[in-house]
Amino acid sequence: MHDTEQGLDPKAKKELFEANKLAKRLRHHVGDAINDFNMIEQGDRIMVCLSGGKDSYAMLDILLGLQKSAPIDFSIVAVNLDQKQPGFPEHVLPTYLTELGIEYRIVEEDTYSIVKRVVEEGKTTCALCSRLRRGILYRVADELGATKIALGHHRDDILQTLFLNMFYGGKLKGMPPKLVSDDGKHMVIRPLAYCREKDIERYAAIKQFPIIPCNLCGSQPNLQRQVIKEMINDWDKRFPGRVETMFRAMQNVVPSHLADTELFDFAGLKTGAVPEAGGDIAFDKEEFRDPQPEGADALRGISILDSRKPSTIVGEQTCGR
Repeated sequence: MHDTEQGLDPKAKKELFEANKLAKRLRHHVGDAINDFNMIEQGDRIMVCLSGGKDSYAMLDILLGLQKSAPIDFSIVAVNLDQKQPGFPEHVLPTYLTELGIEYRIVEEDTYSIVKRVVEEGKTTCALCSRLRRGILYRVADELGATKIALGHHRDDILQTLFLNMFYGGKLKGMPPKLVSDDGKHMVIRPLAYCREKDIERYAAIKQFPIIPCNLCGSQPNLQRQVIKEMINDWDKRFPGRVETMFRAMQNVVPSHLADTELFDFAGLKTGAVPEAGGDIAFDKEEFRDPQPEGADALRGISILDSRKPSTIVGEQTCGR
């Protein structure tokens, strides 16, 4: 029996078991994403953008754990952008990061005043706030010599972006797990791309991260993203497995069966050619199976964990504390 389980009552043992299983699942999802998209390479210096929210805390925590077991060497520097929001507890993140014993930088830029001055009352502030924040973080990445910039967007964020673009933007476009900045100088990665938000919420509660609420965007009640989020969460409750199937669809795109003439040469199609992937279903009755819920223990082997003995994430500190 593991030392941490000795002396625990059955309920506490079950809670510890579930916590360890959750930690293992998140760890593997992050490892899968890193491997599938080649997010982290030998010698990388990863700038982890830490907002003070559950997602970025979880990302930092899991990456620090993976850093210990990965077969490659990479460094991590945590960066927080203090946007000078009223009431922002400036001491929380420095205290937390100092206790972890990792390299970090707090960047102070009063973007809050700019956003409040420029954006009309009642309008959403997200677009301007994001542009300002992005420019600052790119600059800091250069100053720190970071080769990759890690953001804490998860699977639900990616799906929400897909539907936002479809419903409001008229585009079949999501949020990529890995991308190059417009100027071609920076690589952005999203290690939580395969992680469910509800798993991250549970993990954050277990780890008791010192969450800092956002008083700028989080206080806007009628955001389009919030509407989409509620829709997807409703589907998840009523149709278990649907969200997993939708995300898999983003990884199984068939351009010949969409309608983008720039993406596929419909005009050049000729009879006698080799059938395109997806097959001829023009006269077929389409049949679909009900989606299956994601198996909690269906974990793929991941090479980023293979070389070194991984440490237990829950029950043993993996972040230097």
